[in-house]
Amino acid sequence: MSQFVIGLTGGVAAGKTEVTRRFEALGITIADADVAARAVVAAGSDGLARIVAHFGSGILLADGQLDRAALRERIFSSAQERQALEAITHPAIRELLRQTCEQAGSPYAIAAIPLLAEAGGRQQYPWLDRILVVDAPVAVQHARLMQRDGTTADLADRMIAAQASREERLALADDVVVNDGHPDHLQAEVERLDALYRSRPSSRP
Repeated sequence: MSQFVIGLTGGVAAGKTEVTRRFEALGITIADADVAARAVVAAGSDGLARIVAHFGSGILLADGQLDRAALRERIFSSAQERQALEAITHPAIRELLRQTCEQAGSPYAIAAIPLLAEAGGRQQYPWLDRILVVDAPVAVQHARLMQRDGTTADLADRMIAAQASREERLALADDVVVNDGHPDHLQAEVERLDALYRSRPSSRP
């Protein structure tokens, strides 16, 4: 595994993608949980086969791809079904992220995991050396959601409330980047952390 692995997380519209992009521009390998989540349910994958075995072929499109809308309807109407899906996909996502970090050629690697707090934190990701939280005030998240995605104020509230709280995420943090709309400050923070991470040996045995 890359000698040093950072778990990067943050709430919706906190600016995780922008921070990740800036680390990538410095030559750092990024393992993206959203990309991994799509890969583990791709047509022909073991993950998709297990999902079909549990949910039935009704959650497939005619071309064999996952019908995400149909699956979403199933899991949001039943907590048990949602947990069943997570039991299939989460271990596979974690393993794919770990493999990507293991193959990294950069001085350290970043695993970008939006739902790290919700997915068990350090207990489920013991191979993370440090956790970096991209933080933004709730009011900033709310405004960005409405501006970026065209959401209503009510939907923005519900999207923020559906995730772990800001306090729960910060409780996991070894490092915090505050992304409140000042790009110069953001770049300086990324460069500061990049220098720190390049100088640190792994804390894992």
